[in-house]
Amino acid sequence: QVQLVESGGGSVQPGGSLSLSCLASGFTVSSYAMRWYRQAPGKERELVAAITSFGDSTNYADSVKGRFTISRDNAKNTVYLQMNSLKPEDTAVYYCNTRIGLIQYWGQGTQVTVSS
Repeated sequence: QVQLVESGGGSVQPGGSLSLSCLASGFTVSSYAMRWYRQAPGKERELVAAITSFGDSTNYADSVKGRFTISRDNAKNTVYLQMNSLKPEDTAVYYCNTRIGLIQYWGQGTQVTVSS
C-alpha cells in the first residue's frame, strides 16, 4: 500500500539548515507530483513546496522562496526538502503529500523547531 515516511526534523537555531526526507513506498515518486506542507500550532496546514511529475518543475510558497529547495531522487524513491536560513516562523510539523487519483496520502509528519 501507499506509504510516506518523513524524517530529518529537529531543533535548530535561526539561520541554520535542515534537510527533510520523505521515503515513499507503494508507488513511484517520479510518476506523481509530490508536495511538502507544514502546520504550525493554531494555524492551518499550508503548502510549502511542490515538484511535478516527470518534468521536475517546482514551486514554492512566497515565505520560503530562495531558502527552501524541493528535490527528488527517483532511484531512492525519496523526496527531499532542503531548508536553509531557517527562521522561527518556520517552526511547524512538516508533512509529505501526494495525490493518486482522488486520494490524498500523507506522512506522519516531522517536527521542525527553530529557536535560539
